[in-house]
Amino acid sequence: MEFRYSEWQARHEHGQSTFDKLLDVFKQLLMYTQGDPREALNWMTQLDKKYGLTSEEMGMGDFIERLKREGYLKDDEPGEVLHLTGKMGKTLRQDALNEIFTSLRKSGGGQHRSPVTGRGDERLPELRSYQFGDPVTHIDGMASLTNALTHSSLDDIRLTEDDFRVYESEHLTSCATVLMIDVSHSMILYGEDRFTPAKKVAMALSELILTRYPKDTLDILLFGDDAWKVEVKDLPTMAVGPYHTNTKAGLGLARQILRRRKNVNKQVFMITDGKPSAIYEGAKLYKNSFGLDRKIVNKTLDEAVMCRREGIEVTTFMVTSDPYLQGFVQELTEANQGRAYYSNLSDLGEYIFVDYIRNRRKNVR
Repeated sequence: MEFRYSEWQARHEHGQSTFDKLLDVFKQLLMYTQGDPREALNWMTQLDKKYGLTSEEMGMGDFIERLKREGYLKDDEPGEVLHLTGKMGKTLRQDALNEIFTSLRKSGGGQHRSPVTGRGDERLPELRSYQFGDPVTHIDGMASLTNALTHSSLDDIRLTEDDFRVYESEHLTSCATVLMIDVSHSMILYGEDRFTPAKKVAMALSELILTRYPKDTLDILLFGDDAWKVEVKDLPTMAVGPYHTNTKAGLGLARQILRRRKNVNKQVFMITDGKPSAIYEGAKLYKNSFGLDRKIVNKTLDEAVMCRREGIEVTTFMVTSDPYLQGFVQELTEANQGRAYYSNLSDLGEYIFVDYIRNRRKNVR
């Protein structure tokens, strides 16, 4: 009888199978290959040669076949181009949500809360006097009975309208969100990948809304030389292009999208790492990558003001610490009366999560 020994791996203690290990690596590689499964598998093959990812029980061929069998991959014909399935897209979004929004499990509720109290949707522990129209289910029987005893006896308890106490409640509200992602070339310049973390945030936010805020809407748009909308299923394949940064076009398209939404709250989350460097003048793209061009900046600020007039708050997440570029973001924030965060890449997801969950704006008539 022969025994084969190898270096101890901590994962064996938790019973992680070879397939699960390979799947984890594959999903990570998909984030860096713009969702191209063939390229990701080529990388895995190289990693397997160097680090021995596969085992006797499962080689790369077995792994690919199981991906197809379990519905993660599909091909038009055997041996033809591989495609990601909807199941894999959802898995990637869930992984991004778990990675970025780990504190989500500790929060409660399924809708956004408003600071307005009164005849709302969710019961709070605080009490107040009964008002005509309050639901009977919100009455605190013990507190109401205690009030009645202050002016009556145990033999003759008299409950009056003034004795009733009801639980305070919070209004729940819905929100229409447009997530703008900068896909200009600077997102991958200077030896730093700023785009992959931004993509993970987009995937996590989409999964958050789809699963926990079904009454909300989420639209995702990319902006480079121009701006265009993408679907949730296209998130894994997003890629940076040889583009300038037309922030004005992005805000303009966001306004068009939100104008059609009926939600009370409307907001834009913009993830960017640079200054606006392009605008359209008719059919011609005017561009200038050297410094802050006031023609471009002023037109962009005009768009931010129009967002403000339409009740759309713009929150900018700046993934760079350049003071020069922060000056533009400050101008944009003042013009829109919105918010801005200057974050490093590791904090980006957490900031967006906190801001989204804590959105408390609501119009009350």
